[in-house]
Amino acid sequence: MAGRSSRIAPEVAVLMGGMSSEREVSLSSGRMCAAALREAGFAVVEVDAGPDLAERLRADAPDVAFNALHGRWGEDGCVQGILEWLRIPYTHSGVLASALAMDKTRAKAAFRAAGLPVADSVIRAKAEIADRHVMPPPYVVKPNSEGSSVGVVIVPEGANAPPRLTEDLPEHLMVEAYAPGRELTVTVMGDRPLAVTDILTDGWYDYAAKYSPGGSRHVIPAEIPRAIAAACLDMALAAHRALGCRGLSRTDFRWDEGRGRDGLIVLELNTQPGMTPTSLSPEQAAHCGIGFPALVRWMVEDASCDR
Repeated sequence: MAGRSSRIAPEVAVLMGGMSSEREVSLSSGRMCAAALREAGFAVVEVDAGPDLAERLRADAPDVAFNALHGRWGEDGCVQGILEWLRIPYTHSGVLASALAMDKTRAKAAFRAAGLPVADSVIRAKAEIADRHVMPPPYVVKPNSEGSSVGVVIVPEGANAPPRLTEDLPEHLMVEAYAPGRELTVTVMGDRPLAVTDILTDGWYDYAAKYSPGGSRHVIPAEIPRAIAAACLDMALAAHRALGCRGLSRTDFRWDEGRGRDGLIVLELNTQPGMTPTSLSPEQAAHCGIGFPALVRWMVEDASCDR
């Protein structure tokens, strides 16, 4: 972290809120991170990122930007580009890695090139998806560039009719072969995969299950065979490197137990994992002996430009 002023305590601007569909989650993440950063000894200013973000950052000139934004504009390379232009060191991944991870189709291409298994998928117009099955059920319909399971529709096996899609979804969507099995996830911190968490829910791991207290149960370390756990750790690091990620990332998997190692696939990678009371990455860090203030301190100390 390169200092930008003579302040005794480095000033960290926590970027939060924003204009995406994940605004409320980002506000929760940002407030939790701001409190932990103050506990870790930093001077903190909380910034609700709006259209005037560049002007606000230029006027305040913080030493570091802690990016707690989620969704479009905040984790797709846009804010990262602003921070690069202003030469403000920032956390998490850079412009290219952020843009790639947010675009599920391009991320899958990078994963395939790295030898990682992914589910088959196509991009189709919303009207076509609503008119007919574009692949045999079961399959999943979801935006190509959103996170937190926003807009996900599951079409079950044997479904006679195509899915009903809401008007607020994009005009083109990803249709992905449904991957059965358990939901596993691994956080990578720098070049270290932390642990494997098994995510248990009563149904689909949707937005409510992710962010509502009691919506899911996290088993850490996951009670799975050692070979599968080792494969998850290796594949998470490989996915992190395939996109050129920096700082913290989290890779999600599905594992079909009946198929053994062949039943493990990479679902997607999140360059800015949630940092809320129910989030997975802080839990994994704590499992490894890294408390929340220590985690956010590491992230600030890891911040840079040219990521």
